[in-house]
Parts: sequence; structure tokens; C-alpha cells
Amino acid sequence: MKRFTLSIHLNGKALSNFEDSLQKEWIVTNGLGGYASSTVLGINTRKYHGVLVAAFNPPRKRRVCVAKLDEELRIGNAFYPVFANEFQSGIYPKGHEFLQEFYLSPFPKYVYNVQNVRFSKTLFMPYGKNATITAYEFFNAGEVDTEVRIFPMVTCRHFHSVVDRWHNPPKFSQKTYGRRVKINVEKPQATIILEATDGTYAEAEKWVERIYFREEHQRGESHLDDWYQPGFFEIKVGRKSSERFALTVVAGEDESRVEELADEMPAAMYDAEKLYEAEYERREQLLEKFYEEHRGVETKEWLNWLVCATDAFIVGDFEKAWRTVIAGYHWFEDWGRDTFISLPGLMLVTGRFEDARQTFLAFNQHLVDGLIPNFISDLEAKPVYNTVDATLWFVNAVLQYLKYTGDFEFVQKNLWENIKAIVENLEKRTNPKIRVDDDGLILHGPQLTWMDTAVNGQPVTPRAGKAVEVQALWFNALKTLEILARKFKEPGSAEKFASLAEKAKESFNAKFWNSEKGCLFDVVDESGFGDSSIRPNQIIAVALDFTILDNAKSERVVDVARRELLTPFGLRTLAKSDPMYVGVYCGDRRSRDLAYHNGTVWPWLLGPFVKAYLKVEGYGEYTGEYAFRNFLAPLLTTQVFVAGLGVISEVYDGDPPHKAGGCIAQAWSVAEPLRAYVEDILYFRPPFEREILKILG
Repeated sequence: MKRFTLSIHLNGKALSNFEDSLQKEWIVTNGLGGYASSTVLGINTRKYHGVLVAAFNPPRKRRVCVAKLDEELRIGNAFYPVFANEFQSGIYPKGHEFLQEFYLSPFPKYVYNVQNVRFSKTLFMPYGKNATITAYEFFNAGEVDTEVRIFPMVTCRHFHSVVDRWHNPPKFSQKTYGRRVKINVEKPQATIILEATDGTYAEAEKWVERIYFREEHQRGESHLDDWYQPGFFEIKVGRKSSERFALTVVAGEDESRVEELADEMPAAMYDAEKLYEAEYERREQLLEKFYEEHRGVETKEWLNWLVCATDAFIVGDFEKAWRTVIAGYHWFEDWGRDTFISLPGLMLVTGRFEDARQTFLAFNQHLVDGLIPNFISDLEAKPVYNTVDATLWFVNAVLQYLKYTGDFEFVQKNLWENIKAIVENLEKRTNPKIRVDDDGLILHGPQLTWMDTAVNGQPVTPRAGKAVEVQALWFNALKTLEILARKFKEPGSAEKFASLAEKAKESFNAKFWNSEKGCLFDVVDESGFGDSSIRPNQIIAVALDFTILDNAKSERVVDVARRELLTPFGLRTLAKSDPMYVGVYCGDRRSRDLAYHNGTVWPWLLGPFVKAYLKVEGYGEYTGEYAFRNFLAPLLTTQVFVAGLGVISEVYDGDPPHKAGGCIAQAWSVAEPLRAYVEDILYFRPPFEREILKILG
């Protein structure tokens, strides 16, 4: 019995708006970093779209293995292609015109009507498997038999690339075993197996060339792709009868393991239905746990989607028992900064404490010279250390974990020595580009904060020197270390961290206050000059548990951010009055990078903004309701139903109407607004919060 509402429905009238429908996308994930994704019309508009995008080295080495499954019906002597692809010359064929309804509930379901034949296809992924199952239901109300053919479109390319069969052709070979076909790929090495629960398979090789991805073209990316069509699956639907069957796709690098996985998949429609119900039940359990732990919270559909969306970003290698966070779909890897900003909303608010522990351990093993990696590359799984703040967000996430669990034993046993090494390395100036300066603040090089884009090798927002949020995070980290040192009975260390924190606070307040604008400088350079650009980074100085500012200045920072930066869907990254402001995030990479942190709106910033607002205005029923209605509701109650359905986009335009852009699903866009809603609006505070913070008196 379905207990929670999770259903987005588009009828024929909505789907008939072609351009609007192509902007609506869905994504289903498998916990490994793999996914299935397309538009509600079934037309792939991105090179990242696919029926099975498998993570060959979870959660990395992601490859678009099968781009699509295209259906064709033969009714009597007439053929009806019930699919659509886009070429540079236009849409062909126009099978999307047979589409009557689309549902995301919570898995994508397409409903078509062709003459007297009505059919649906529903796609889902078994958790922890590089597999996608497409379940079909056909009802033939006509007087003649119908033949159904399903054509798989195979690519097996890295998800950032495209195939040009004339210049760098992949080598495919296939073997048929009844209703199963195994496709081996030489370059890159891979095996793909497709199998149907009914019907037959016939080899009929051909290429479909120059598929056009409109979104990639607009982004200035590679946008023409060639697809290999190995053959087709066929099943007959008799007159006045119905048929139900499923088609499974599995993929991987190791042929024997792919065969084992294929053998685990449904042999009959009954088995496919059991897997579907298990996946649906898993989502119901996520919601049930959330509402049980937050008794009295009214169930709302947008909240159901948000809680379920958290699951999409928590990924890992199940065999090695570690977790991490995919920063965004479709194209981001696991990023240190994004992981630890998102961790409270993804894992703590939702009660997934074991996932949090495994995430800490995964990144802890990559901590080098006191630094957490900025990201870990998809192809090579190589950590890259070009970040000043990821490590400080890591420490903050440890504090949040303790507030929820009180689990000092885990921290002491697994993390404490490395956490102390963070401070030691910064003091020793192990990395000359990231170090403690003589004034007790963190001095860093350019392009090391979250505002990190570059054009022609030159940082767009270099922010070299002492960035405001870095100093706030540094102070917060030192106070956290003081707590840990006191708890672990290391009084000498506790005194040292307290002294460092006091020095940093004194220097910060002497150098960062912009009395002319009544807010904080965004960056103070080595010479002491302050950058007066009004950016949202200063709100973090107010939002953190250990605030480096007094109440009066904190209130003025919130006022400036609200007046200059707040939009319905997040905070602008630069005030509109600034000559560097860019109000629309679109175009090629250069254009987008110039706008990315110079006016573009980021939803994740609503999390610290709401917390900062309520810290200065006071927590209470009225202020909480006011903050929700004015700051969070416009995003949360609308944006899960547009663009990326059931999720929240990465960014929005700075200018109205604030069109969604970037990734269709971003971890911190989901996590921070959800955390703010639960902790700050509903005031479900972490159970050990008072106990933890009281350690410092």
C-alpha cells in the first residue's frame, strides 16, 4: 500500500507544448553513481542522457552504455515509429506525438496511444546494480494483431564524450542467446547484455548518425553523436489482448561479472514486478523514517520529493563499504566541499548516520598535508587538492555529526589525529598557497574557494588573499577543535586552539568590516585592501555555529544580503549594482563561466541565509513561518515540479524570471534548503546540540 504521494503527472495538453516539455527532465539513480535519464518526451537533449549510464568503477568511470530504447509498432500493414530523435535538420520521426501522458511516480512512465493500441513503459534501476529495467504493458483493442519492435541504441562512451564512428569508431561484436544479446566492446573494453522476459531478438546491425543534443550545443559542448543499433527485440500482441514484459540492460568492464549480474535480473515479468516493488518500498521506507523521526511534520508532496532526492546523491562502492556524495547530475564527480556542505542535509537530517561515518572515512584516507581534496576525477579516480575551504567544511561536518549523534568515540578513533594535523600543516605552511598568516587568518592563493571558474587560464573571481567565508570557517574549525581537545582531555591542545581562535577573531574584526556599506569585505588581500563587492559569502560568517561577528554586525550583514542578493530561488553571487554583474547564465563555457559567480543564483545559499536570519531575528513560530514563506517556499514548493523533476537545479539566472540552469540535480541545492527547513524553520534541533556546545561553557 502506497503511503506517501510521489507523483508528477503531465497530460497530453502539457506535453503538446514541445519546447516546454523538452526542458523537463527526469533522473533515476542506482546508488553507484550510475543513472538513467531523459526528457519527458523521450528525446535525448544531452550527451549525458541514457537508459543506462553505468559507473564502471563506482561511483566513477561513468559510461553511457545504452542511450535509448526506441519502439516501433506494426499494426496490420502500417508501421508506426513511437519514438523521436533530434537531428540538426529537425525531429525525426515524430513518435512523441503519440505520447498521451507522462508520470514520475517516482519512476518515469510513458503512456502512448497508437490507433487501437495503448501501451506504457516504465523505467527503474535496482539499487546497487549497474542495470536498468524497462517494464512494458500493451493493450490491443483492435481487430488485427500488432507486432512490437524495440531497438536498443548502444554507445558505450564516457559520459563527457560523443561517438564519431568515422574518426574513432568503437568496435562492437554481439552474440545471441535466445532473448538475450551480449555485446562486447573493444574500445573501451566493456560488456553490455540486454534481455527480454518474452518475445525474440533478431540481429540487424546499423548506425544512426549525427544525433543532435540541443542542450550541449547551447552550452558550446560536443553535441553530435553516432549510435549503434545491433538489432531489435520483437513481441506480438494479439487482437483484443494484452501483453506485459520487461527488457533489462546491464553493463560493466568484466564480462564474467556482467554475465553474473544479468543472471540475477528478472527472467519473467513477475520477477521484474517484485524488483519494482522493492525499489518503490525502499523510497517509502526513506520517507517513513524521516516522518517518524520528525513527528508532527505534515506530509507534503514537495517535501516527499526532497527527502527522496537526498538518496540520489549518496553513492559508493557497496563491496568496499564506503560512501561519498555526487555533487550534481549529470556531470559532477564527488567534490570535497560539496560533500561536506551537503552532508548534514543529506545524511544527518535524514538519519543516515552510518553513511555519514563511511563518508568521513572515505575522505579521511585522502587527507594529505592537512587538505581534503577538491574533487576526485571520474576517469582516473585521482584526488585533486586545489581548494582552501573543503577541509574546513569537513571539520564543520564533524561538528554537525556530533550534534546529531554524540559519537565522540568514532571521531576520536578515526578522525582526531588527522583533524589536528590540519591545523599543524596550516601553521607549518606545508602548502605555501594555503597557510596561517602572521595575523592568525588563513592566507591563500587565487581560485581556491568555491568561486573557482577561469577563462583562458585566468580566474574570473580569483579572491586571492583572505576570503571572508574561509576566515569564518577557520574560526569555527578552531572552536570545534577546542571542543574535541577538551572532550578528549588534552588541555594543552585546547588552550592552543582557543588562543588561535581568539587571534583570528580579533584580526578578522579589525580588517573585514566595511563601515561604508555596513557589511563585510568579500576578500582582504595581503596588503590589507578590502574587496567591497557585495557577495553572499559573508552570510556564512553569521550562519556558522561559532560566529566570528557580534550580533549588531551580524544583523547588518543579513540585511545587506537580503536587500542586495535574495531572489525567490536563492542568493545572487554578486549584487546587481556591481559593474561585473551578469544576469543570465547561458551560452558557451566562457559565457557561463563569466556569469557563474558574478550574479548567478545558487539555491544552496538559502540554507545559511535562513539560519543567519533566524539567528539575528530570533527563533520562534512567527519568524519561522515568515522565513519559510518568504525565503524557502518559493523554491521548495515549485522547483521540484520544473526542470529536473523531483529534484532542485544547480543554479538559476540572476535576472527574472530566474530560469534554471547547470545540473538538473545538485546535492547542496537539495541538502541545505532541506536542512534549513527541518532545523531552522520547524526547529527540530540536533539532539546533542546543547550538550556539545556547552563543553566550551
